[in-house]
Amino acid sequence: MTPEAAERSSEDQSRIVSAFGVAMPRIIYGTAWKKERTAALVELALRSGFRGVDTACQPKHYDEAGVGQGLAAALGAGLARSDIYLQTKFTPFRGQDPENIPYDAEASLGEQVRQSFEVSLRNLGVDYLDGLVLHSPYPEDEDTLEAWRAMEGLYDRGGVRQLGVSNCYEPSRLETLWNNARIKPAVIQNRFYAKTFYDRDLRAFCADHGVLYQSFWTLTANPEILAKPELVALADKYGRSRAQLFFRFLTQRDILCLTGTSSQAHMLEDLAIFDFRLSREECDVLDALLDGEPA
Repeated sequence: MTPEAAERSSEDQSRIVSAFGVAMPRIIYGTAWKKERTAALVELALRSGFRGVDTACQPKHYDEAGVGQGLAAALGAGLARSDIYLQTKFTPFRGQDPENIPYDAEASLGEQVRQSFEVSLRNLGVDYLDGLVLHSPYPEDEDTLEAWRAMEGLYDRGGVRQLGVSNCYEPSRLETLWNNARIKPAVIQNRFYAKTFYDRDLRAFCADHGVLYQSFWTLTANPEILAKPELVALADKYGRSRAQLFFRFLTQRDILCLTGTSSQAHMLEDLAIFDFRLSREECDVLDALLDGEPA
C-alpha cells in the first residue's frame, strides 16, 4: 500500500486484492510443522482474527486434515467460508515423504496435481480453494509447465480462484512461467532473507506484472535486521515489538507476510499491526537496511 492511501481504514489496510479480484489478508497464518497441534492452533488463529490460512498437501511438513478440522470448528462458531482466504499447495514428488505421498507417484504430473487437489478438498472439508500454489518449480521448465497446465484446468472448472508458485528464486524461471501460462500466477511465496538479496529483482518483476509477493520465514531468517538500531528505534517510537514493526513495514510495501506463531499473544500482536502506520521516510530507512544486507 502506498503512503498516499493513508486515509484508508484499518480494515482496508489489512487486505489487498489480487489481479484476479481475490481479497487477501496482508498477514496469513502458516501451518507448517504443527503436527498434532494443527487443528487447535488453526481454530485459535481464526478465532483470534486471522482470515487467511496457508497449508500444503505435504504430510511430511503439514497436517492438512488438521487444518480442515480447525477450519470447521471456526466456521461452526460463526465464521463464513467466504470470510477466509484458504490457500494450499501441490508438492512435487521430491518434496514428499516417499512413505506418505498423497497421490500416485507413478501417474503423470497432471494427474498427480489433480489427485493432490482432490485430497486437499477432502482434508480441508471445502468445495473450492482460494489459492493453489505449486510448491516449487521442477528442475525442468517443461515439467513445471505440465503441472501448471493441470492447475489451470482446476481454475477453469471453478475449483480454485487463483494460482501461484513458491520457492522460485530466479526471476528468469518466473518470467518463463509467466510467458507460457494461460492463467498467470497471482502470487509467489518465497523465503524472505538476505541470501537472495530479499528477492529485489524478483519483487520488481512482480510489481510490474501484478503478482503479489508472500514472504515466509520472515522473522526467523532475519534476526540481524530485527536487531538493527534503526528498526529498534522505530519500534520504541511506536511502542511496538520489533516483529510488529517489521511486519508493518513489509505490509506497507505490499508484501504479504506469513506467520506461524503458536502463541495467542503473538497472534494478537501480529493482527494489531494495522493500528499504526509508518511514514514514507521511515519505510525508506528500513528499505535501506534490506539493501545493505549481504547475500
